[in-house]
Amino acid sequence: MTHPIIRDLNTRYTVKKYDPDKRISAEDMAVIKEALRLSASSINSQPWKFIIIESDEAKQRLHDSFVNKHQFNQPHAKAASHTILFAYDPRFTKEKFSTRVDAEVSSGHLPADRYDAFMGAYAFAEANTDAKGDNGHWTKAQLYLALGNTLHTLARLGIGSTAMEGVDAEMLTELFKEELAGHICEVALAIGYHKDGEDYNYGLPKARLPAQAVITVI
Repeated sequence: MTHPIIRDLNTRYTVKKYDPDKRISAEDMAVIKEALRLSASSINSQPWKFIIIESDEAKQRLHDSFVNKHQFNQPHAKAASHTILFAYDPRFTKEKFSTRVDAEVSSGHLPADRYDAFMGAYAFAEANTDAKGDNGHWTKAQLYLALGNTLHTLARLGIGSTAMEGVDAEMLTELFKEELAGHICEVALAIGYHKDGEDYNYGLPKARLPAQAVITVI
C-alpha cells in the first residue's frame, strides 16, 4: 500500500540509540505539543499532564531516576532530543471534570444550556472510582490514547521515538514532584533521531501479524 500514512507507519520503529547532537526543531515541537493537547479521552476528561524534558538540568534528573532499575533505558534520558513524561491523575474528581465542561462551553462546542446534561457524563468516571476516590486505572487508560496519538504524529513528522514503561514511577514522583503536581508517571516517550550506524533496530522490516489474524470484518 502506497498511502502516505501507511508509508510513515511502516517506517516508524523503536529507536535503540539516539544521536545527542540532533535536536527536534522548535517548529516540530510546536506540532507535537498541539497534538498532545488535542488527544482524545473518554468524556473529554483529559486527566493528564505531559511533562516535556528539554533542558540539561531536567535530563539529568530523568537520568538520575534510573538509579534503582530499568537502567537499559537510562541512556535515552540524555541522548534523546526530548523525553515526554505521560502522567495520569489518580483521583479525577467531579470538580476537576467541571473545568473540562467549562471549556466545552467556552469553546462553543457545547451549548450553555446543555452544561448540566454533560456533567452527567461523569458517571463514566464514577463507575471506575473506588470507595477511596481512586480511579487511576481508568485515567491511566486515557493516557494511552494520547501516547498512541503522539506516536502517529511523530511518524508523520519523521521523528524517532521509544515508548518506555521501563521507568521508576516512585523516583519520578520524587524528582519531578513539582511538575507532576500529584499526577503519576508510569510511561515516558523518548523522542529524537537515531544514531547513524549504531542503532541496530533502524531500517529493519516491519514485523506484524497478518491482517486476517487481527482484523475481522462482519
